[in-house]
Amino acid sequence: MAKTKEVVRYRCGECGYLSLTLVGKCPSCDAWGSFVKEAPVSLAAKPQAAARPIAALDAEPPQRLSSHIEELDRVLGGGWVPGGVVLLGGEPGVGKSTLLLQSCAAIAQNTQKAQKRCRVLYISGEESAGQLALRMRRLGLEAPGLDLICGFDLPGALEAAEGYDFLVVDSVQAFRIGEESGWAGSPNQVRASAALVAETAKRAQIPAVLVGHITKAGQIAGPKLLEHLVDVVLLFSGEKTSLNRLLRAEKNRFGSTEELGIFEMTGAGLRPVADPSHLYWSAASEEVSGVALCATLEGTRPLMAEIQALACTTPFPYPKRTARGIEVNRLQ
Repeated sequence: MAKTKEVVRYRCGECGYLSLTLVGKCPSCDAWGSFVKEAPVSLAAKPQAAARPIAALDAEPPQRLSSHIEELDRVLGGGWVPGGVVLLGGEPGVGKSTLLLQSCAAIAQNTQKAQKRCRVLYISGEESAGQLALRMRRLGLEAPGLDLICGFDLPGALEAAEGYDFLVVDSVQAFRIGEESGWAGSPNQVRASAALVAETAKRAQIPAVLVGHITKAGQIAGPKLLEHLVDVVLLFSGEKTSLNRLLRAEKNRFGSTEELGIFEMTGAGLRPVADPSHLYWSAASEEVSGVALCATLEGTRPLMAEIQALACTTPFPYPKRTARGIEVNRLQ
């Protein structure tokens, strides 16, 4: 009988680099103090997996589930993909939960080709059921088939996800897996929570969405491994002085990353902007000195935008030219 040997490994919480010894600085990403001890790994011989010829694999395009929000479907590439995991990141208050609640309610209300209503499960670890219910009533999003689970027990909530057609987890930094080390939001816990959601989505073949926090630098909080675990990474952004919100795809295994979704925050929730050209030019009837109109392309969407120039005298022998929203070298 072959002997088994257990090996203790340490994983970097930022990039996923594995080491057999505990080191202070990761040799891969140069992060300090990021290594976390993993459960012992058995080196016993395992049966070899059978290889399959790629020509014999079923390569049919997936039947997407529409979000029923045109701008969101544009960025996703046509809708949510069964078994696909989407990570949605954005600053606090930008409207991530509002956007997902609107999509959940629309999916639950609309009947699919199978003549059955889709069941949607929204798992929240940051808000109570009362808070979500008040917001949904204010936005008029009450719909049969939309269920809520509020709490910090992610494994128990995911067990109830069987039989649903769409899953949202808000947010991945709010949950804690009991057998993993660290507190909620730590790299080890974030990685374990995301892996558990991805495993559930692949096994049940349902679309799943993870909501992620944003750091001061504008990056998604948590280990970089989090973005590798998911299929799509979306960033929802907007300026504090504007009601407009922009949705972009940083990663998309099922579509393009060049598309742009534009929304407007209103009292009734997020409203897609069908014609965003008026957002970037004044449409003045009179000609104004120093203003030029140009056409640009964002993904498959043409936009009209104004370029405004402001000049003033300078006491220096060489003038200094600066630009905002356009590359300085192109301005020169």
